[in-house]
Amino acid sequence: MGTQYDVAVIGGGLVGAALAWGLAKRGQRVAVLDEGDIALRASRGNFALVWVQNKGLGMPAYGAWTLGSSNAWAGFAATLLEETGIDVHFERPGGFHMALSERELEFRANQMKRLHSQPGMPHYEVRMLDHAGVKRMLPEIGPEVVGASYTELDGHCNSLKLFRALHIGMQQMGVTYLPHHGVDTMSHAHGEFAIATKQGTIIAGKVVLAAGVGNARLGPMVGLDVPVRPQRGQLIVTEKTAPFLRYPVSTVRQTDEGGLLLGDSQEEAVEPVVGHSVIAVLADRARRMFPKVGSLNIVRTWAALRVMTRDGFPIYDQSGECPGAFVATCHSGVTLAAGHALTLAPLIADGRLPAETFEPFSSRRFHVQQAA
Repeated sequence: MGTQYDVAVIGGGLVGAALAWGLAKRGQRVAVLDEGDIALRASRGNFALVWVQNKGLGMPAYGAWTLGSSNAWAGFAATLLEETGIDVHFERPGGFHMALSERELEFRANQMKRLHSQPGMPHYEVRMLDHAGVKRMLPEIGPEVVGASYTELDGHCNSLKLFRALHIGMQQMGVTYLPHHGVDTMSHAHGEFAIATKQGTIIAGKVVLAAGVGNARLGPMVGLDVPVRPQRGQLIVTEKTAPFLRYPVSTVRQTDEGGLLLGDSQEEAVEPVVGHSVIAVLADRARRMFPKVGSLNIVRTWAALRVMTRDGFPIYDQSGECPGAFVATCHSGVTLAAGHALTLAPLIADGRLPAETFEPFSSRRFHVQQAA
């Protein structure tokens, strides 16, 4: 016999943990089915930005969703600290996207204009700065920095501490965490889901797919189309150094522990393998932005797999064929953690995603027939 839960969340990464935390806060009996430490988690390989300034080109609803989550992050982090004692070191000083040539700066300026000229895009200020403007805020930049875009809304955190806080927090609220419970099959009958794993069958009234690239396989079992693929990103960590980088940059940031995180690449690949040629480019661009980087030792490199859809935007959907089945998948699990925990989870608990907010994120957007 299976164990009875209100909701089974499949996937224990940042997306699944944030949703489980939020569902438990709504009084739901929740089980998280997870592969455990063998999982190739994006949650352990991300850049840990809470980022706003370039989100939503091609989907203004994503810009609004991102901004809403970013605005909720301070309260979210404070709650995690109060409940778990873990400081996730969220800061929102503003953030930069650097340009190392006039061509890059022009491209960025045009991109920001296109982003904010879209109907329905939320308005916020993005400043385009020249070299002198950037240097006033970031004195350590090198002479090759031509300029940057900047917004006050961007920030960052310690994503490993966030991951830990969510797992501690959800279990404090009674969530049952089930590692080594990779899902083999799912079925739906009489308003319940039977989720078969090698460790046994779990019975739940609702199911949430939060298994990253695994959602592509799981979705059809409950009447959901989830066209996601892996996209590799590679990162570098330097030795710890004295604080000098107050503001996060989209590809360089100083962590709360003092080391620099350098990234990020975007490669169509299915294995999280480090490539020296890519790492060399990341390191060189970081050194050109901040010459100080050239004197620091690299202590670690890694590769991880993003969860990418066809258009790069999240999928939030509910099944018509199997009512009570939901999917949440994105490649911005840190930025969107507050939105997942505080907004999306209560809606799933209530059993419905309002079309006025979530229709743009449905996978039905990929089914529109192409004009001849």
